Parts: sequence; structure tokens; C-alpha cells
Amino acid sequence: MRHGKRGRDRHVPIGADARRWVARYRDQVRPLLSGGREVQTLFITNKGAAFSNDVLSRTVGAYIRAGSPGTNGSCHLFRHTVATLMLDRGADVRYVGELLGHQKLETTMVYTRVSLAKLREVHNRFHPAEQKDPDSPDE
Repeated sequence: MRHGKRGRDRHVPIGADARRWVARYRDQVRPLLSGGREVQTLFITNKGAAFSNDVLSRTVGAYIRAGSPGTNGSCHLFRHTVATLMLDRGADVRYVGELLGHQKLETTMVYTRVSLAKLREVHNRFHPAEQKDPDSPDE
């Protein structure tokens, strides 16, 4: 990503499915939107202009509200959700912070709120009182 927050560039890996969707958009949809004009930005509006952060966030928010009336959200909701899910599935907080472009570990720690189900799973798996001694008789 070029010129992200505070003008910093960073590398963000994307999976195979996302690459296929981006290639499809780039090859089939984008030429129709750009009207053949040269535009430096990958994602463009239906008028062929680069998306601004505000327009993109408002558009995403409208889709979220349409899909779940009474629910608010924006692009940041997806960012927060993905970071939380990655951490819940065992990703190292330092790598998640790097993906998010955080310079301080403390910034990423906001995403480490633990779900009750995950807390119960960790307790059952690792707490000494929950471990069965193979030498003790079964009850």
C-alpha cells in the first residue's frame, strides 16, 4: 500500500481469493469505470475518480446498515474484526500490529480483548486443575 496513514508505505499480503477478485476487477470492471482514461489508483468510483477515504467509508457504512438495520460501521469495523479474529486464532500480536501498520505494540493491544468462549477454551486446555493425571484412578 502506498501513502497510507501519515503518508507511510507498507506491504500488506493478500490471499489467493482476494488476488483473483482484484484481477477480475482490474481486468473487467475498472476499464469500464475509467472510460479508458489513465488513473493511478486501483479502486475507482463509478465516475472513474479515485475513492477518497471518506467516500469509501460512507459507502461501506451504507452497505452495513442495509444488511443489518440499526448497525453502524465503516471500513474500520472490518479492520478491527479481522485483527481480532487473527489474534483469537493464535496470531502473534506483533505480526498483527505490523499488518495494521502500528508503530507501537500498545496500539495493537486494543484488539486483544478476549472472547468468553476463547477464555474458557484456554482455561480448560491449560489450567493445571483441568489436566488429568494419567496415574490417578478414573472417577
